[in-house]
Amino acid sequence: MPEQSDATGPEVGAYLGADLAAASELDQNGMPGIVSGSPSGGPSSSLTRPFADTTSQAKAPSLAETSSPAETSSPAETLAPPEAGRPPQQVLDGLWAFAPNRDCLGGTAWWLEHAEGTLLIDCPAYTAANLAFLRGRPAGRLLLTSREGHGRTRRFQEALGWPVLVQEQEAYLLPGVQQLQTFGEELDLAPGLRLLWTPGPTPGTCVLHASGEPDVLFCGRLLSPTGPGAAAPLPTARSFHWGRWQRSLKTLKAWLPQGSPRWIASGAGLGALAGEKLIGPGRPLLDGLE
Repeated sequence: MPEQSDATGPEVGAYLGADLAAASELDQNGMPGIVSGSPSGGPSSSLTRPFADTTSQAKAPSLAETSSPAETSSPAETLAPPEAGRPPQQVLDGLWAFAPNRDCLGGTAWWLEHAEGTLLIDCPAYTAANLAFLRGRPAGRLLLTSREGHGRTRRFQEALGWPVLVQEQEAYLLPGVQQLQTFGEELDLAPGLRLLWTPGPTPGTCVLHASGEPDVLFCGRLLSPTGPGAAAPLPTARSFHWGRWQRSLKTLKAWLPQGSPRWIASGAGLGALAGEKLIGPGRPLLDGLE
């Protein structure tokens, strides 16, 4: 049976229980509370707090402590990809799309080489081809847009030694991941690389806007492809909260620069795009959403 996530065993029960508890605890606005360090139920970090203050370092347990009983072999054996796979496909200059990842419910991960930094956006399949590709690119950082994109985060982090960035609501799902960094409501990674917390599909869903060239919004599962050039919010049985999802979309439209983005890169399955990888033009699509 393929490994579905690095959060296995008791951890899975913990986060599912947290979601159910959050869904049953309504605040005065009829919105479920989200686990947080702030009295208001919002994120504990502020909009103006510098990046150094919003970064937390997870304790680095040994491999023996973070491995399941079936993963007690040597590090070299543990990190060996189980299959060859195929490398990602280049979509634009500086942008690659990975093949659908069954560990992430068929989701799509992206590799971005921006003028201001390099990012692996969500986890691709843990294969020899993907690992070789990433080892051949400039060192980067792994950004997780939601729990649905976690995949085999720990394996990639151990193999590459890169930091992992996640919205603070879902950091507890990755107890064995080293160099774990978090943020609250929004974060400027660098000029032209901005993160926004957009809860709804999951408590810790976030999006990345890479401005300039190629002006892409990496939306995770906030929007899913519905046809060539089309996307929409598509709730599932695993979705966290529809009302917050709708409010996140309104916040996103106000947060983005006027006329942006040119393209939308979804983290959901891209089969509906009939061979295309990106959705565009992105801004008219966003403006047309109710």
